[in-house]
Amino acid sequence: MDIREMTVNDILAKFPETISIFNEFGIDACCGGGAALTDAAKRDGADIEKIVTALTDRIGAARI
Repeated sequence: MDIREMTVNDILAKFPETISIFNEFGIDACCGGGAALTDAAKRDGADIEKIVTALTDRIGAARI
C-alpha cells in the first residue's frame, strides 16, 4: 500500500515512532488523524514528498 493513501491514524498505529515527523511538519494527528496522508498534508500546508521521504527514512522502505 502507498503510504500516501494511509490515514495518519493508521500510520501512527503501525509506526508509532513517526509521531515526531507529524509534529515537525505540523500535521494534525489528533482531530485530523482520520484523513489520508495526502489530504492531511494538503490541509495542513505541508509538502507531501518531504513528509513521505521523512517517513520512509524513519520506517524503512521495506516496512511500508
